[in-house]
Amino acid sequence: KTPAQIVAGAKILADAAKSVAVSGTVRTATSPITVKLILLAGKGGRGLISENGISFQLVQIHGTVYIKGSPAFYSQIAGARAAQLLQGRWLKAPASSGALAPLASLTDLSKLADSTLPAHGQLRKGHMTSVNGQKVIGVTDTSTGGTLYVATTGPPYPVQIAMGPGGNITFSRWNQPVSLFAPANAIDITALKSGH
Repeated sequence: KTPAQIVAGAKILADAAKSVAVSGTVRTATSPITVKLILLAGKGGRGLISENGISFQLVQIHGTVYIKGSPAFYSQIAGARAAQLLQGRWLKAPASSGALAPLASLTDLSKLADSTLPAHGQLRKGHMTSVNGQKVIGVTDTSTGGTLYVATTGPPYPVQIAMGPGGNITFSRWNQPVSLFAPANAIDITALKSGH
């Protein structure tokens, strides 16, 4: 197959997948963000996100985002006094708007596939290699330097996106059964902000 056919086939499979586990590190302008997520197509996802040693759990389901942070996370976003009140509690907000909306896109399998397997520049097919024991072939975007590794045994799902200094994202457990539940007794951020 041509490099473009390999990328297109991997994107079709990713778009049609029921679930996937996603892990890795993405370097932003400020600092690296580490993600460890399980995504369920059409439903949402759950997992752990951390940046600069500050971490929080994330669940997105039925159009609502839930987060539960470490004490350091709550101190940073709400101050020390609020952190004591929020410790161990889940917060919730709409996935479509507001402060937590940007996090919702991290748990949307189709949005993730579209953003990590986008339109690309000139492609070059690399050599066969392996990622975490999985036999893969790499396709490098010569304009960005990023490489998509696609499985060469079984269905040709994306296995890893290596962004050089930008980080690596690894995909595994495609179409495995996933359970996803809304956390109980979450505090509504919109109600907090309006004083209710």
